[in-house]
Amino acid sequence: MPLWTYRGLKGGIKTAPWPIAALSTMPGLPEPIVESCPPGCEQCAMSCPTAAITVDQQLTLDQGACVGCNLCVEVCPSSVLVAPPRLARAVENRDDLRRRSGVEPGQPRLHPKGDARRLRKSLFIRHVDAGSCNGCESEIGALDNIYYNLHRFGIFFTPSPRFADVLLVTGPVTNPMYEPLLATYEAMPKPNFVVATGVCAISGGTNGGGDYARQGLGGILPVDLWVPGCPPHPAVIIDALLGLMGRQR
Repeated sequence: MPLWTYRGLKGGIKTAPWPIAALSTMPGLPEPIVESCPPGCEQCAMSCPTAAITVDQQLTLDQGACVGCNLCVEVCPSSVLVAPPRLARAVENRDDLRRRSGVEPGQPRLHPKGDARRLRKSLFIRHVDAGSCNGCESEIGALDNIYYNLHRFGIFFTPSPRFADVLLVTGPVTNPMYEPLLATYEAMPKPNFVVATGVCAISGGTNGGGDYARQGLGGILPVDLWVPGCPPHPAVIIDALLGLMGRQR
């Protein structure tokens, strides 16, 4: 028996089972857990680098703008904000990423548009980097490794938008990438899906705005899924894609 065959058999299966335990064991994005803050305290809002927190009559934390630095958790004197032991999952409605104090977050259930039955066995993705820092790309690249093994779910990346069911977008949409992004979307067969992946694609994050970039996909393309995180965990991306296929657990 060749040595490499022996080592492979001895090592056993390296691919993680699904659902991956990381969805419910790793620290996620901060969430408010009590109904109100002490009067006049805005330390969390002042510490946030992306202005994801607003303190009015109710504290609101926008996970679509949160980069997960956890500064708000560290400076909060009343433990109003915590990083729960679960990863933030994709949602259909942008407003569902705005976590409000005193409101328990619901379990997201995705309802794909059109005839979802055609997607249950295979899904083809065209990825467009619209000005990302490459943090999201490193996580997307991990989807094809032996641990996550995206192909076992019947999900594949394609270089051509004409063969794609899903447009997976990262980055805040810089001006040079605006027209290529629209051209890619128009070249895709309909019905298709658009997935805003990462904080930059959702709200611009720390890289959006100014003279050279937009503030994410809002108002540019009809987004079907918003995947939070900076960058999103590979398990969260897989979970979102399975939701499009009607196979989310």
